[in-house]
Amino acid sequence: MRLRPGLDLLNAVSRMGAGDVVDLGCGNGALGEALKARAAGRSVIGVDASPAMLEKARQVGRYASLQQADIRDWHPSRALGLIFSNAALHWVGEHETLMPRLAGLLGKGGTLAVQMPHQNRAPSHRVWLSLAEELFPGRVEKMGTPGVMAPVKYEELLTPLGQFRMWDTEYYQRLVAEPGSHPVRRFTESTYARPVLQVLDEGGKAEIIRRYEEAMHAAYPVRKDGSVLFPFRRLFFTLTV
Repeated sequence: MRLRPGLDLLNAVSRMGAGDVVDLGCGNGALGEALKARAAGRSVIGVDASPAMLEKARQVGRYASLQQADIRDWHPSRALGLIFSNAALHWVGEHETLMPRLAGLLGKGGTLAVQMPHQNRAPSHRVWLSLAEELFPGRVEKMGTPGVMAPVKYEELLTPLGQFRMWDTEYYQRLVAEPGSHPVRRFTESTYARPVLQVLDEGGKAEIIRRYEEAMHAAYPVRKDGSVLFPFRRLFFTLTV
């Protein structure tokens, strides 16, 4: 289930240009083998800001090279055939300039393929920010949390640049947690909620987690076996230039 969105994105790539394939925000290289299989002789390059993740990606053994870089200012040495980014660009921000810049790195016939969580309006994500503003007004900077633009913004921004397709999919996953913790809290607190929690002291963390747990029990009832069937929406698009 963890790899399904990335594999679905890769399966949606119908064209690649002649240049290299870049796994942008490659993380631990979980999709390196699938990208290598689709690359059809092209070199696969992994790019990530984390040395620890790049070391794990190196152990996968499917990348021609690995580069440590911030996505905001990373630049390849030559035009690319595919820029593939699975669940990474929502952490970067400034998509109005980022996405056209990435498209400009593609050679003729090259494709930009992107998947990002699109869950910010769901209770699992929205409640973190609403509670932070209620309990600690002004303490939490919303722009520190991961986010995406409205889909229409991507369509307006990227359609003039080539053949653009966009869709979203809701994936259902069974979540479990240790007794006394709501599964959705455990799922979100180390990712989406990290910028919220890291600015609070221990008392503040305890209070917001208590209130969040109450809200999650109402929004996502826990079943008798302690699990929750959790819907998680993701946004996809491809742009071929």
